[in-house]
Amino acid sequence: MDSELTVIGGGLAGSEAAWQAAQRGIRVTLYEMRPVRNTPAHVTDRLAELVCSNSLGARSLDRALGLLKEEMKRLGSLVVACAEAAAVPAGGALAVDRTAFAEAVTARVANHPNVTLRRQEVTHLPDGATIIASGPLTSDALAAEIVALTGQDRLAFFDAIAPIVEADSINMNIAFQASRYERGEQDEGDYLNCPMTEDDYHAFVNALLAAETIPLRDFESQDRRFFEACLPVEVLGARGSEALAFGPLRPVGLIDPHTGRRPYAVVQLRQDNLAATLYNLVGFQTNLRWGEQQRVFRMIPGLENAEFLRYGQMHRNTFINSPALLDATLRLRPLTSNLQPPSSNLQPPTWFAGQITGTEGYVGSAMSGLVAGLNAARTLRGQPPLAFPPTTMIGALLHYISHAEPKEFQPMKANFGLLPPLEKRVRRKPDRYQAYARRALSDLQTVVELLE
Repeated sequence: MDSELTVIGGGLAGSEAAWQAAQRGIRVTLYEMRPVRNTPAHVTDRLAELVCSNSLGARSLDRALGLLKEEMKRLGSLVVACAEAAAVPAGGALAVDRTAFAEAVTARVANHPNVTLRRQEVTHLPDGATIIASGPLTSDALAAEIVALTGQDRLAFFDAIAPIVEADSINMNIAFQASRYERGEQDEGDYLNCPMTEDDYHAFVNALLAAETIPLRDFESQDRRFFEACLPVEVLGARGSEALAFGPLRPVGLIDPHTGRRPYAVVQLRQDNLAATLYNLVGFQTNLRWGEQQRVFRMIPGLENAEFLRYGQMHRNTFINSPALLDATLRLRPLTSNLQPPSSNLQPPTWFAGQITGTEGYVGSAMSGLVAGLNAARTLRGQPPLAFPPTTMIGALLHYISHAEPKEFQPMKANFGLLPPLEKRVRRKPDRYQAYARRALSDLQTVVELLE
């Protein structure tokens, strides 16, 4: 079989997929349309640009994302390696300097001898082996090609981006540095915290709910659905006067050193770059107009003079109905479409990867790119594809997106609820999660040895 592969999309999934295939001797052509054509969310032409949070989630193995990253690390993930090299302080999380991270991924991929990087939009699917990793902001032309190929209408929900402020503009006479329950690696903690009194909190919520949002475009307003793990702050606030106080503004585990008491609510800011000059507002994804963001968010104690270097915004997130289309190796099943007859012999081998599959979040996106890249390389080399054990976090998440009920399918982040039960019941949740992790890494070892 031809040992050439096309990868469409230079995000986390596409970069990881191209790298994995290239490392296995496959000649890869990677298409990224930026900067020839930009998206509503990206601001650079770098591969693997992070457009929302700069956090890749928990490091600890007793957390789902921590286990997923460890599995990927043992499989030689490019994204995890570059993230660790660009890490910034974030307590128990792996957060990165987004510029350093994207530059590292871009350099590694673009300079690989088996990768050809082409900066152009793909408007027609190629005839040969292809990985489609075009992401949540897939262009209209490519989306139409995907719809024609799969025979399935595209689905869309909305994702939102949190604002970033300049560190020097934060009033440290009010804000304080700490991690919840002092879990940070530094004695003073890894987050900046803006404490609110009860009056501060309710004045803020009232202003937030009265603020003007950006009108949705026609194609967006037809299907207004939000992903629960990334709700715009104003949408969450509208669910009840205390919704934010029990959500992203919860004060548990934090004591204000200026008062010696726990605040009524707390807005946390997370370091966004290695130089610690930028901080993002944790949980503050939003679709408020930019002027309204400045007015309302400056009501937060400590941010009264905040300089916003990036405002929040909301954008469309497109994904396919993966359970109806993909198997657990991320390959498109043989199907009848408008383009081709129902014959696997005539359908070019095609894999999907990234958030377009419903593997939600940065790490899940990169993981699916890793698996698609591995399996594309194995297929092109005449080897059988790999379906990961369902006891691993990789296998469990891919089993979910390929076996969920198609009519009710929604994107899913890694979580321990996806894993099959342990043979012996473990009552305490922390102990149970650690047992899940031990079993997962043990079962993953068979895959690692197979790839050596």
